[in-house]
Amino acid sequence: MIIETERLILRKFEETDKEALYKVLADSDIMKHYPYTFDEKRVMNWITKNIERYSVFGFGLWAVCLKESGELIGDCGLTMQMIDGSILPEIGYHIRGDMQRNGYATEAAKAVRDWTFNNTPFEKVYSYMSADNIPSQKTAMSYGAVFEKEYQGENGEKITVYVMRKDVCAEGVILGEEPQDILCLL
Repeated sequence: MIIETERLILRKFEETDKEALYKVLADSDIMKHYPYTFDEKRVMNWITKNIERYSVFGFGLWAVCLKESGELIGDCGLTMQMIDGSILPEIGYHIRGDMQRNGYATEAAKAVRDWTFNNTPFEKVYSYMSADNIPSQKTAMSYGAVFEKEYQGENGEKITVYVMRKDVCAEGVILGEEPQDILCLL
């Protein structure tokens, strides 16, 4: 399975992606809102878990690669997550530090959102993150999600939840004044 955007290819992870993904998940700046940074074993487990998700669910986090070079710069995809006591479909994303602030997370998340609404029965997709993770909140808003709620996580951390509804997406929501701000042309 491959999803293509203007600048990216999202594809299934392979075991050979370990070194490139390590550069993302072992970066303490990128993972500062995650419970831990990853060592090599955790990176391999991450890849293995997503390969299992592909066979169980038909989706998971996918490798985000630059279309021009094939270089893996992060992950983005759909997973089932426990969000405030309910298991919900969530769009998650991590982009390597030197590739951030180029719109890659937004581009990948929009592609995953559209893939989800075209290929699954889900009527909503969510993104959740630590309440102080402003960059992830901005990415969620950039793919069209809106603030839904905040709740207290298991460790006492405040968690922010964003949601995008398929029916809103199908209407083509305009978030700004630029043509690229028109979303969801399914």
